[in-house]
Amino acid sequence: MISKRFLLSRRMARTVLAGASLSLLSACMVGPDFQKPVPLGSLHYDRQAEQQLATGQNADAPRIRLAQGIEGDWWSTLQSAKLDQVMRKAIDGNLDLTAADATIAQANEAVAAARGTLRPQVDFGASGGRQGAGGSASNIYSVGPSVSFDFDIFGGKKRAVEERGALADLQRHRYDAAYLTLTGDVASQALRLASARAQIDAVETLLEQDRRTLALVQTGHRFGSATQVDVALAQTQLAQDQTLLPPLAQQRDVARHALSVLASKGPADWMPPDFGMADFALPSTLPVSLPSEVAHDRPDILAAEAQLHAASAAIGVATADLYPRLQLSASLATAGPGIGTLWSIAGGLAAPIFHGGTLKANQRGSVDGYKASLADYRQTVVRSLGQVADVLQAINHDAEEYAAQERALAAADASLKLNQAGYRAGEIDVLKVLDAQRAYQRALLGQIQARTAQYLDAVQLSVALGGNASGAFARRTTANETR
Repeated sequence: MISKRFLLSRRMARTVLAGASLSLLSACMVGPDFQKPVPLGSLHYDRQAEQQLATGQNADAPRIRLAQGIEGDWWSTLQSAKLDQVMRKAIDGNLDLTAADATIAQANEAVAAARGTLRPQVDFGASGGRQGAGGSASNIYSVGPSVSFDFDIFGGKKRAVEERGALADLQRHRYDAAYLTLTGDVASQALRLASARAQIDAVETLLEQDRRTLALVQTGHRFGSATQVDVALAQTQLAQDQTLLPPLAQQRDVARHALSVLASKGPADWMPPDFGMADFALPSTLPVSLPSEVAHDRPDILAAEAQLHAASAAIGVATADLYPRLQLSASLATAGPGIGTLWSIAGGLAAPIFHGGTLKANQRGSVDGYKASLADYRQTVVRSLGQVADVLQAINHDAEEYAAQERALAAADASLKLNQAGYRAGEIDVLKVLDAQRAYQRALLGQIQARTAQYLDAVQLSVALGGNASGAFARRTTANETR
């Protein structure tokens, strides 16, 4: 035989579920439905720079391919196996990405918790005590389940779930932004390390020339063709050029330590490989997506959009608080001794009447928050256009500077050789040789710095365009699942 308690329990459950089904059919969602921002109307970043780079007017600058997105790992255009090795180590070990990963998991749990409030809430309770009357006393107890359900007539809880989902999206985009920043920093520090080493090698070459010049002057002094003043000048030039080494060594060590930290390793525990300028190749062409596509490619813009979505859902949450709430509750308990089964089903309706203006203020505040998020989104988009425009012009100007430095280096090299030959022939004094050496020194270091700037421009352009970082977290999750 089926017990009466079981029949009551089933009847109570059917009542609660019927009410829940009715709420799903009748509930309305207050607050605005989120609409993605209107796509950018801009078709260009900087017309002049685009025309020059797209048509190859500057032979020393990489050409750009407009309306083409970045494919694969953006740093692969630098064609450096060493960089790819360090990049993978940094991506796998970076603690900022690990923290972002955990933050995403936390945000996902917040979404799951919010979704749970849309379902019936079932609890179990038990109580016991002792009561007396007329000189007699007895023990009493009650034990059984209870069920409650909020019909969410105006969709406040659903808007809360939507808000939590948008905030989870925000964290995923922040992960992608951290990934983009990390990869950009790794490439930049690797190039700075290579540049410092190249400049150190150049200074070592200059010092060797200084020593040869000093030896030549000292020989001339012994044979009477040079004065003690000439010897002092040559010694001064050598001493001055030696002061160039410590700052360059510091630049090298700072870049090396930075790469260790980006890989979340102490500098004493892991050191990156010795990068040289020959380990990189300057891309001959660079893809440049349209401004309308940047909004889909840059993680910071997508994060601002997710923040805007969350602000829109918050309006719905605050608006729903202005309307009545309908709840259904039921309980079933065994009480005793001698009482039997107790059950109850109750519905409750609560509507706000007077809260001192708090609820309306919350709603107005949520609308203001949405307006602020919209302004932040638009400013993020505009800022991204400015960053790309700056880099495009930098590619042009740095190519012009590199060409000028190449010409200066060639002229300085020719002048130095002529002056050295003239001094050996006794036709000129040592001052002209030293002046030619200083000019060659400046031109050589300037040429290395100009070439480094061109490499860094290529890195900065890829980063400014989003670096194909959108979806980096999803790709990492897929990779972990397939391992």
